[in-house]
Amino acid sequence: MLKFDKLSLNIPETTKPRVVVIGGGFGGINLVKKLKNKGFQIVMFDKQNYHGFWPLLYQVATAGLEPDAIAEPLRKLFDEDYDDFHFRLVRVTGVDPARKVVTTLIGELHYDYLVISTGTKANFFGNEQVQKFSFPLKTIPEALNLRSQLLQSFEQASITRDPVAQESLLNFVIVGGGPTGVEVAGSIAEMRKHVLPGDYPGLDFSRMKIYLIEGLDRVLPPMSPEASKKTHEYLEKMGILIRLNTLVENYDGETVTLKGGEQIRTQTVIWAAGVTGALIDGLPKEVVARGGRLLVDRYNQVEGFPGLFAIGDIALMKTDKYPNGHPGLAQPAIQQGQHLAKNLVRMVRNEKPEEFEYFDKGSLAIIGRSRAVADLPGNVHMGGFLAWVTWLFVHIYYLVGFRSKLIVLSNWAYRLFTYERGTRLIIRPFVRKDDKEAQEFVMKNELG
Repeated sequence: MLKFDKLSLNIPETTKPRVVVIGGGFGGINLVKKLKNKGFQIVMFDKQNYHGFWPLLYQVATAGLEPDAIAEPLRKLFDEDYDDFHFRLVRVTGVDPARKVVTTLIGELHYDYLVISTGTKANFFGNEQVQKFSFPLKTIPEALNLRSQLLQSFEQASITRDPVAQESLLNFVIVGGGPTGVEVAGSIAEMRKHVLPGDYPGLDFSRMKIYLIEGLDRVLPPMSPEASKKTHEYLEKMGILIRLNTLVENYDGETVTLKGGEQIRTQTVIWAAGVTGALIDGLPKEVVARGGRLLVDRYNQVEGFPGLFAIGDIALMKTDKYPNGHPGLAQPAIQQGQHLAKNLVRMVRNEKPEEFEYFDKGSLAIIGRSRAVADLPGNVHMGGFLAWVTWLFVHIYYLVGFRSKLIVLSNWAYRLFTYERGTRLIIRPFVRKDDKEAQEFVMKNELG
């Protein structure tokens, strides 16, 4: 094992303009692709070595897909034909805009242009107790933790005679009625109806309850009222218990307490209630806006800092049409990455950059088999089977890599005819670090 102090970034010196990209999400990879062989040295930093298709993360969590179906190695995306591209698997610890330097755990690197594309992370709104015991869903490791928790809950429910403990194991609380919360709720409801009774014939799944908690007055707040109404109807038909205008006050690992006094006994709380920007140290507070996003101008430049840019979910660009910034979807990140690449080429040629203009291609959300909603350009709203087919097509199209497209398409086709989910494996048991009883159970049963 190499000693930590012997490691370095090992980036060659260059006379080309150096573009450093932090984050290999939708914005980062589209930026790099458009800069291919355009006369730049490109350096990408990320703390993971793959690009993840996060709109399908919930399917990994609910045993619908394996992680490699929605992830593609970053090095594979930028083949040997890319001139002077360098990827480094390293965590960025800070930025110094005055010196134009990026700091990592193993060294510093000077940049000419810096693009921050770090996306978002779960926002627990300062509630440390909820953060400690609930399950966020923003990364593949978090999705795998949740999947293990779901399957372990069913296994434990099948071997306990205590009705109170069994009730707690079969109650699932999803906090946040946005697209992630709605999609997770629908997916778990389909498992309850089509999959779990066959796996656990001794359990009465009519006692399994799925709660969806939303702080606003409707589910899917980012989408149209028409989409929200139809989604609410779909969820109720699937037997999901919806609580609107309701906030979570606390969760101690056993009981969820809602503001107003209602309590729900559960071992599983899935947190999809909000996000905040994944900020990097060194940026002044005056450029950080609400939600931890970086204020940028119409060129995606961080206000007051030439050569420093932010794209995607981490960027807040205020326009007349989007006074609170663009929606936290893949499309704004993709379009901003592609547009910024063109502007960087213009800038090195001493040409005037062009302002970014977002083209809204619409929003989609799936609630289950043959159930989806869509808000499309031209004030077109769809629901049901046609919206579901549209959702399938769009997600297959934007998956990165032919292999991922083939795997996901074959999985969906298989499930269409069988309702089967083939990834119900507890490969990596989830045990909280402070749960001694669970740790002992895993060791005794040789699950770990």
